Amino acid sequence: MEAGFSEMRNELQSRDALWRRIQLECQQLHTELLKISEYKDMQEIQIKHQSSCVQLIEQLENKNTELLLLAQSQEHQREELNKIRNHLYREEQSHRSEQERMKTEISDLTEELHQKEITIATIMEKASLLERQLKMELEIKDKLLAKQQLLDFRYRVIKSENTHLKEMV
Repeated sequence: MEAGFSEMRNELQSRDALWRRIQLECQQLHTELLKISEYKDMQEIQIKHQSSCVQLIEQLENKNTELLLLAQSQEHQREELNKIRNHLYREEQSHRSEQERMKTEISDLTEELHQKEITIATIMEKASLLERQLKMELEIKDKLLAKQQLLDFRYRVIKSENTHLKEMV
């Protein structure tokens, strides 16, 4: 009987440890979600920063255009204008590729977040199922324990009666 109790205690401790691991994993997943959110915020700040860089580039282009109008040599003006256009084109291409990379990263992170949410939901369902199973097992073990105690009590009563009958004989 003590072995049964010990086994039940070990089973309960095992399930409790499993439940704690599940809770820890949920906490870790929540921490990762917060990190992803912070990373997304940082990316939005970078996009805003890049937008201001484009504005600065546009302002520089306007200044360069004014300087070109003041220049005396028409050939020199054309060369400067071509240089500015090439530079602007490269900056725009660089900016576009950076935006595409960020969009891809955000998409990947969103998908990863979705997968982690699914994982959390699955873990929570499993934990709920395990909790229900554990309750059912505890109820069964409680019933068995009550039956065992009843049988033990009956055994002692019969043994006492037998002893009493032997004494009377």
